[in-house]
Amino acid sequence: MGKRNTRLEVIKMILSSQEVANQEALRQELFQAGYEATQATLSRDLRQLRVAKGLNENGNYVYLLPDQRRYHRVSDTHATVQRMNQLGAVGVKFSGNIAVLQTPPGHAAHLAYDIDHSSIPEIIGTVAGDDTVLVVMAEGAERREMLNHISEIIPSIHQ
Repeated sequence: MGKRNTRLEVIKMILSSQEVANQEALRQELFQAGYEATQATLSRDLRQLRVAKGLNENGNYVYLLPDQRRYHRVSDTHATVQRMNQLGAVGVKFSGNIAVLQTPPGHAAHLAYDIDHSSIPEIIGTVAGDDTVLVVMAEGAERREMLNHISEIIPSIHQ
């Protein structure tokens, strides 16, 4: 295994085992592991590994490996609902059979996961961004009925 491939594996191990907030912190961790890397090299490595930044449970941005991004930002349903209720809930807008839910930053993926796994008959599926969930409703589904079901997940949802 070449030096670059080994360094990439070490970066994956570091990012898998701890939260790293910036390239300087990652560079220091690599140095402690016996690898020197410039900022430009780290940028290329992070791009090749498809590393992204996402919010951790404390609301701080950290590096995440691709397999960590999905639903990693928020891991506690209770904390998600509590945060949404604290911030004034989730806003929702409709267009045809599509609903767009606005969430606090970093909470959309977890909310989408909860909706997808709630077996709501009016909902076909969801797509999540950082603070927005696109909800595709079944043909002929009633908006009010769908909102009633979602309000079981998020009591303070409003239109």
